[in-house]
Amino acid sequence: MRSIRPSFTARREKSARRGISPLPVVALAAALVLTATACESGEADAGGGGKATASAAAGGEGKITIPDDIKDKLREHGIDIDKWRDGDWKNWDRDDWLREAKDYINPIIEDLWDPDRMREAEDPDRGIDESDLSGDQGVTDPTPDPVDAQAVPPSYHASVPEAGKVFFDAPEGTMVCSATVVKDPAHPGKSNMVWTAGHCVHAGKSGGWYRNIAFVPSYNDAGRSAAELEGVAQEEAAPYGVWWADWAQTSDQWIAQGGPTGGAGAPYDFAVLHVKPENGGGKSLEETVGSALPVEFAAPAVPKVKSIKAIGYPAAAPYDGQKLYQCQDRPGRLSLRASDPTMYRIGCTMTGGSSGGGWVATGNDGKPALVSNTSIGPVESGWLAGPRLGKEAKTVFDGVSDKFAR
Repeated sequence: MRSIRPSFTARREKSARRGISPLPVVALAAALVLTATACESGEADAGGGGKATASAAAGGEGKITIPDDIKDKLREHGIDIDKWRDGDWKNWDRDDWLREAKDYINPIIEDLWDPDRMREAEDPDRGIDESDLSGDQGVTDPTPDPVDAQAVPPSYHASVPEAGKVFFDAPEGTMVCSATVVKDPAHPGKSNMVWTAGHCVHAGKSGGWYRNIAFVPSYNDAGRSAAELEGVAQEEAAPYGVWWADWAQTSDQWIAQGGPTGGAGAPYDFAVLHVKPENGGGKSLEETVGSALPVEFAAPAVPKVKSIKAIGYPAAAPYDGQKLYQCQDRPGRLSLRASDPTMYRIGCTMTGGSSGGGWVATGNDGKPALVSNTSIGPVESGWLAGPRLGKEAKTVFDGVSDKFAR
């Protein structure tokens, strides 16, 4: 995977032009610098957020409609919904940044995610240098050879209907990850659940929940370039609509340990969203896109897995973030710390923007299943790593499913 930024100098200059503080510069070793392949960051206040209508449910023209439980949460945390709509969500003061698992709040701001704002979303860095692995006592297989990412032929919905993008706002700007529609055992055939990475929804130990989190299935289904997407109608970028996350859950370990550098928390870097359509409608997400993947929490041990396919929207050069790619390889093992679970690792040249994207393998029933998601990858070596999904991942998944089981 190549560097998400051409250089830290260029990145700092870009941040200065935006009027935001650049992220801390980290010492990077050339041989093994890991960075989250997640989220491309753009202008935090682009897209007309100040004039959109806020809603936690589909409401009338110019009307704010918020369920009672969300109203109570907003009041509890001193949030004025009118001020939130008009841009107060851009306040990232540490004391006001909701952090705990129970504090997730994500009121819909209608029309915030227009095609231009989605197209311009970029990716923040998460890095780890070679010395961070020097004390490893776990099992790590030899570094895999790079596998060139292959473009998924348009229309994406025809071959990978479960794939899409997660968009969100963070202190650094407007961000994007990849994600997958997954089955919900509480609602067979009618799932509203989406799988992605933990760092796509929560900043980890140094921050809280990101804001304006939304999922767009089959983003840019026709496979247009960034230039071709300028000024297109909403349905060209989001053919199946914009689905806002009315609930998100990640691991306790990610919230406690996850960080922007060093790979901390990566073995627990997963999250599940429950989503609802911005413009209302009676159909579920699964019914709308026509498919959802089961999640396999008892996948075979790494040496027994013959092949894994990673899917996502890489955004750093040589990619432009608008097109869907995939890599297929036999996984090896990566251990960042002896005390943490061993991760899957495959050869793949996908870059930033692909984080959270689904890793698909043959499940125990012989059918395709989601077994991991992209979490980290090195700047130069051309591989990706994702967490094995065990009891912690199942706890997150069951928590979201149970919450909406009624």
